[in-house]
Amino acid sequence: MTQAARLGLIVNALLGIVKLVGGIIGQSFALIADAVNSIGDVISTVVVLFALKVAQAPPDEEHPYGHSRAEGIAATNVALLIFVSALLIGWEAIQRLNVIHEIPPVWTLWIAAGNVIIKEGLYRYKVRIGRRTGSVAMIANAWDHRSDALCSLAVLIGLSTIRIGGDRYMCADEIASLLVVAAIIVTSVNLFRRSGSDLMDVQADSELVSQMRATAEKVPGVELVETFRVRKSGLEYFADIHIEVDANLSVSAGHRIGHAVKDQLLNEFPALRDVLVHLEPHPHDHSLLGNSAAPPSR
Repeated sequence: MTQAARLGLIVNALLGIVKLVGGIIGQSFALIADAVNSIGDVISTVVVLFALKVAQAPPDEEHPYGHSRAEGIAATNVALLIFVSALLIGWEAIQRLNVIHEIPPVWTLWIAAGNVIIKEGLYRYKVRIGRRTGSVAMIANAWDHRSDALCSLAVLIGLSTIRIGGDRYMCADEIASLLVVAAIIVTSVNLFRRSGSDLMDVQADSELVSQMRATAEKVPGVELVETFRVRKSGLEYFADIHIEVDANLSVSAGHRIGHAVKDQLLNEFPALRDVLVHLEPHPHDHSLLGNSAAPPSR
């Protein structure tokens, strides 16, 4: 995963430089806007790399649950950075709508076209890794590449329009810039919502929860899984499970069953950082739950 982030860093840096130089020499603001977008990606990738390093650090006295949320924080910061850069580019594009400039040379189209192909390839590569590892920041970074590919496509269309239509369609360069801005804003908002949800103890995927529940139910001595919650925190998960065991068992015997449940879950699901097991007697009168004042049944 770190290797994928570093690859994106190198590619974005090279593309940013090529597009910036090409946009300045070729007098294409759309290409310059796209270059600024790539340079912003370089900064965001550095943030992701740092977050991944922090998230993998072991728990300490100040952070007994680990540092996995650093990954979600990084993802929200990436989204905000993309959003702010889009607003700045959009404002500059609006101011340039009536500015007369020369028609960009044909080689600027090749720069835009090459960027579309490279960025789409990076998107497919990183989103595959992000889904396999469950990394929100990596998926966020992948979608940033997809938005870049769409932006470059808009730039390509705008430059092509100018080359074909001539001076009458000179504003197509700035319009392409505004399309780039719109795409970036939509992407950044979606990324912020998704990464922000990850910081609010969102419940894990229902299929994953069902698999974990089924694993716990198979442990000898477990009569019933009463409550099972799994929250996602960065790349890891934390589980809270209430199990019912024979009411006639000793405390020691019930404790061993609880530990067996925890060990089984941790063994079968490597992304699970910790499991909190609570024991209940079985059979358990569920009608008394939430009503502590009610007298016990006789």
